[in-house]
Amino acid sequence: MEGLKECEANLVVYLHPSMAKCVNDAILRELSSLLFTYNETFDGVVLAYDPNVRSNLAKILPGIHPYLGVRLKAKLLLFSPKPNMLLEGEVVKIGRQSIHAVILGFSSAVIADEDIRDEFKCKVKHGKEVFVSRRHKKHKIKVGTIIRFLVKSFDEEILHISGSLAAANTGCARWLDTNLEEWSQADSTTRKRKDRDEKAQKTADDKLMASRDTPSLKKDDRIKKLKKKRKEHT
Repeated sequence: MEGLKECEANLVVYLHPSMAKCVNDAILRELSSLLFTYNETFDGVVLAYDPNVRSNLAKILPGIHPYLGVRLKAKLLLFSPKPNMLLEGEVVKIGRQSIHAVILGFSSAVIADEDIRDEFKCKVKHGKEVFVSRRHKKHKIKVGTIIRFLVKSFDEEILHISGSLAAANTGCARWLDTNLEEWSQADSTTRKRKDRDEKAQKTADDKLMASRDTPSLKKDDRIKKLKKKRKEHT
């Protein structure tokens, strides 16, 4: 899944002198406070860490309540979703107007009706809403399904993701993996149609610009001819 990355960080953990006899525990406690919160320095949500204390020497910081500064390196696993990244999550709620999912057990995602492609139609089966593909009846999205979707935006404060199922490579992850050839062909056809439409639109725009320029050119020719006649008469 995209959106996950590792980094190695040089850190300084500030500990109260009372923790001098249990430095390792104090360091782990400080690092644990970073978990599942967005950190601007690392540009992501810290999911896990692996600390490595560089030295057993700590620097005493002056002040009213002096603290110990312990330097260490830590490998961090970060969750940093960006627009157009592919993520996976488990569907926890389905309505006629939206699909709600949870990613990695802590981040929520919602896919609004306008971001669900027309291929999917919401039906009620056994009293529960289910999104079923009009093209492939076995391609279904229901509560418990692992869906693959594109990121539209990420709210770093509340760890909320706005997603999209507009692309052909999104939907039920299991179905997509099993039927790779089918949705790949559909995606290729969609791209070709889009390119063809864009080319046709560009051609139409060029013709429109040309038609606007033609009268201007004719007018310039008439002005030049009039000027030439005036010179001949004089």
